[in-house]
Amino acid sequence: MHSLHPVHARPAVQALANSLIREVANSGMGRSDIVPFWFGESDQTTAPFIREAAIQSLQEGETFYAQNLGRPWLRQALADYLSALHGQTMDVERLAVVNSGVSALLIAAELLLSAQDRVVAITPLWPNVCEIPKILGAEVVRVPLGVHEGRWSLDLDRLLAALTPDTRALIVNSPNNPTGWMLSEDEMTAIVQHCRRHGIWIISDDVYERLVYNPALKSAPSFLRHYQPGDRIISVNSCSKAWSMTGWRAGWMVLPPELAADAGKIIEYNFSCLFDPVQRAMAAALSRGEAEVARLRAMLGHSRQTLTGALTTLPGVEVPDSGGAMYVFFRIHGHEDSMALAKALVQAVGLGLAPGSAFGAEGQGWLRWCHAVSDDAKLLDGVGRLQRFLIA
Repeated sequence: MHSLHPVHARPAVQALANSLIREVANSGMGRSDIVPFWFGESDQTTAPFIREAAIQSLQEGETFYAQNLGRPWLRQALADYLSALHGQTMDVERLAVVNSGVSALLIAAELLLSAQDRVVAITPLWPNVCEIPKILGAEVVRVPLGVHEGRWSLDLDRLLAALTPDTRALIVNSPNNPTGWMLSEDEMTAIVQHCRRHGIWIISDDVYERLVYNPALKSAPSFLRHYQPGDRIISVNSCSKAWSMTGWRAGWMVLPPELAADAGKIIEYNFSCLFDPVQRAMAAALSRGEAEVARLRAMLGHSRQTLTGALTTLPGVEVPDSGGAMYVFFRIHGHEDSMALAKALVQAVGLGLAPGSAFGAEGQGWLRWCHAVSDDAKLLDGVGRLQRFLIA
């Protein structure tokens, strides 16, 4: 007997976009001839000293519930790390430990957003960032980046015009996934002043802040350096990228202290607490991991040069410059459907790239190539496959 009542999720959830990156990857996973560059992670395993911290924790039986906001020793290690990185004292009361950067984005949204709230996002952008507000019924207004003089750039006037007084929040990912675009200090100052004037929240996705190509910069420009008491700024971050810890699901949030108690409630109702062995690994990474970050940054600088140098020898390929992250976002003139192109590359030459349309309509016609690869030969093999596809 069939129920009289249809079985489905609520409309806001049904309307969420599926991951087009996963769709392409699923079409090629399991094939031994694929060279995959579709996911955003390094090919390096987590450093031994980080893994050993988790192993020791397990051996010592640290398998119980922890505090919602994280163990005090981890929050202190995080405060010390952020204070040193940004050159200002970071209070432990502003810190919450969460199980991944994407969980931090969801918790920030749950703290701030209601149905019909207006959220502005700088795009193209990792799809999770734009879809999370929609889970809560918020509206997402997209402000696209452009290419100016061969480099990804922001139309600041267009962004400020979109940040109307009725806007609840701005979401910024800098350095950006997928383009690698990075906010300048002057742009950041203008955004902070505008949002402060109108009471607009800033949710800053800082997961790539350490992965900048300029060796003179310790990290990307940070909204945390602009924070003053009373400001509406939340920074979300993760150990996933800079410390090669994608599978660990270890992240954190920096919030105004007024939100800490409510953040603890939301964490309780989402995942309660982070597993102690992961917290031990995270503490090891933050306190002893600078050499690992430096090693990855050097690798990324080299691999980006290798990849862009090879790509730009191909006819019709455009590769705008960028400031950081671990991606080359490029397009091939004459190929406007990025999803069809990504699937054709998988089927024809075994090259796995992410379709630009996965990051929004602004990415149509573009492809994202993750170059967090330690082996030049693998990158050059991929470029060779692309070349064979283009001349076939």
